[in-house]
Amino acid sequence: MRNPSTDRSGPQAVLALVALFMVAASLRPALTGVGAVLEQIGDTTGLSSSALGLLGALPLLGFAIVSPLVHGPANRWGVDRLVLVALVVLCAGIAVRSLPPMPALWIGTAMIGVSVAVGNVLVPVIIRRDRPTHIPLLTGVNTAVMNSSAALAAGLAFPLSLVLGGWRPALALWAGLVAVAALVWATRMYRFPTPAMSVPAPVAGRPAPVPEPEASVWRSAKAWQVTLFMGLQSTSFFTLINWLPTVEASRGVAPATAGWHLFGFQIAGILAGLAVTAVMGRRAEQTPACLAVSVPMVVAMAGLLWLPQWSLVWILMAGGSTGGAIVVSLALIALRGGTHLRTVRLSGMAQSIGYLLAAGGPVAAGALGQATGRWETVLLLVGAVGLAQTTVSLAAGRPERTEPSRT
Repeated sequence: MRNPSTDRSGPQAVLALVALFMVAASLRPALTGVGAVLEQIGDTTGLSSSALGLLGALPLLGFAIVSPLVHGPANRWGVDRLVLVALVVLCAGIAVRSLPPMPALWIGTAMIGVSVAVGNVLVPVIIRRDRPTHIPLLTGVNTAVMNSSAALAAGLAFPLSLVLGGWRPALALWAGLVAVAALVWATRMYRFPTPAMSVPAPVAGRPAPVPEPEASVWRSAKAWQVTLFMGLQSTSFFTLINWLPTVEASRGVAPATAGWHLFGFQIAGILAGLAVTAVMGRRAEQTPACLAVSVPMVVAMAGLLWLPQWSLVWILMAGGSTGGAIVVSLALIALRGGTHLRTVRLSGMAQSIGYLLAAGGPVAAGALGQATGRWETVLLLVGAVGLAQTTVSLAAGRPERTEPSRT
């Protein structure tokens, strides 16, 4: 039976890509808009810097807890149906977070973390399923769409809060995008259902085929290398996206300007994410790409510390590093997965442990800033993470000996 999602022409292919890109566009605005209005949230709720750091880390904790569990419901209900459920929960979470009661802030943020975790895990699986010969390219384009919406959310959050009367309506606005994405995804499911990727049906007169057991990804050195790379680049991204405006504010930068710097950070990530696909190509060896997106973070943090008059240059460089690194991370998951089931498990592992590691970034940054009274400690923290990522790159980029060449 032909898989409509892999048909390269006609309305099936167009709708499949539009639906995938709409999902990608929905996965970051609920997270990236928070940093630009973090001071407003603190002023309105009375939360301390450490508590605000925990608020920024809460979605990442959701990623860590939920990611390794996604393969179970994905196998039972199907990948496409689970994505639709995640979009509905995400839309509800954004709305709940913007309600006045204090518990709603934490409950809504947790709902956002759980739903985005599902999307994070399943998007690489969908790309591998629907376009197995174009994994780096489609990952790059998909990530560019994701980062574009993230950039808009970061840049518009503060101005919208002034126009709409506060941070709550400014952040709630993005529920509309998620609702549209859910509608498009549901339309794709209804009009062009994708056959489930499961064990082949038995032939009459023959016993049902029994799949060979696969080695656990948790015992794979390569899986751990990919996981560490994923976690370290995520730590840098989420620490900066939450605290970079605060660092700039401590240096006298106006909140609106800091918000647009965050917008530039995201735009640089979009361009770098697209560019790194050319470096990756379809090769199994990805060490050059891993290094190309890791070293600039170290340089950028050193520049922000020692040459702050060129801050915008360093912020754009850091954005390019994070934007390229997430593309490389997601592509490595798909490239190293080997099979559909193993890709789901590797994606769950990499995003569970990776985001658990990343959750420490915003919390540590908030605690360090509050304890020292100097927000430059955030830059030191991210620089150290960048050095660790560069080291891990040397191993994560190399293919396993058993991997076939993709040249």
